[in-house]
Amino acid sequence: MTVRPLGVEDTQDALRLYSHLAGDQALADGTAFATLTSHSGTTVLGAFDGDVLTAMVTLHILPNMTHGGRPYALIENVVTHADHRGRGRGRQVMQAAIDAAWVAECYKIMLLTGRTANARGFYEKLGFGADEKWGMTLRRVPRR
Repeated sequence: MTVRPLGVEDTQDALRLYSHLAGDQALADGTAFATLTSHSGTTVLGAFDGDVLTAMVTLHILPNMTHGGRPYALIENVVTHADHRGRGRGRQVMQAAIDAAWVAECYKIMLLTGRTANARGFYEKLGFGADEKWGMTLRRVPRR
């Protein structure tokens, strides 16, 4: 099992894996993935079993004016291929994202998880908590 940053050469594998996250929601095309992976401060980390992309996470490291100017991190689009769940792949990409955020001197890492996804326990085992702040969203597009 290997975890590494994804690039444009991984576009098709990433799009297949995003379909496990998006369900019937439309996905962006490969051009959008190239934009994402080349965006300053953004890394998409993927876990591979051999040549098979089994899990991935998007990590955004954002500049900040408080906390001495230390950045903060935002984690988004955590997904593990349905055939590979329960094998620690999601934990491995999440730990890689956490490690990268701490190396970048982030003072905090934030993420949101759906109330119906049953993922809260997964994130709590990694050290995340919901007792400090409220997570809120404002959407321009309908929820899925």
